[in-house]
Amino acid sequence: MTSPDTEAEHVEATNLLYRDPALYDVVQSDSTSAGMCQTLIESHRPDARTLVDFGCGTGRDLEILAKRFECVGVDLQPGLVDYAHRARPELDIRTGDMRTVRLGKRMDVVTCMGNSLAYVHDNEAISQVFATFAAHARPGALLVLCSPIAPITRTEPTTATVHTPKGPATVTIRHEWDLRTQINTMHRHWALPSGDEARDEIRRRVLFPRELERYAEDVGFEVLDMNDGTGGGLTGPTACTVARYLRR
Repeated sequence: MTSPDTEAEHVEATNLLYRDPALYDVVQSDSTSAGMCQTLIESHRPDARTLVDFGCGTGRDLEILAKRFECVGVDLQPGLVDYAHRARPELDIRTGDMRTVRLGKRMDVVTCMGNSLAYVHDNEAISQVFATFAAHARPGALLVLCSPIAPITRTEPTTATVHTPKGPATVTIRHEWDLRTQINTMHRHWALPSGDEARDEIRRRVLFPRELERYAEDVGFEVLDMNDGTGGGLTGPTACTVARYLRR
């Protein structure tokens, strides 16, 4: 297993948004993850009061959830955590590797959203992450995951405009799929308003639905639902998984 420092450096080096947390915050400003998460919690565990979010980034989602829950956030990347402390000093956000971190407390809800789980590629490491989820779950606690469950296989590039604090940037994206490793690689080229360019190579592990169920069940969770985030079935490459912790 690579060290947390090495892993954090690798993830940051391959993603412009992680090197520029303020830009990350702007790009993620239209995210609906927090609202979706809260809806799922209200449906399955309306009495929940405490929550831990693994892979919380700059704390944008946690800031919304903290209006309803007593929250703790954990992220691997010191740069994002430092930014979160400056931008949202009222939040409890800590640097930690979700393969190994132990906060010494159990919560009503454990969340992991925004592709955080997909950055863990090795089977053993994924098992360690699920063990971390279990270690922070009270009996009856909910686990809410958002992660890729099918690859993006189109090979033709797509181009979009992203609005940044310094003006519009043009972003071109293409994907590669390696079935053997179940890694979906996103190649992203940024043409920035300054005239500079940046290139990202983001590798995400796809866990198919039955794999997710197995990892969850192995540590004591029962999967209650898996949907596309709108309450429908599995229609796209990403799914929200809701599970309940059964062990005592």
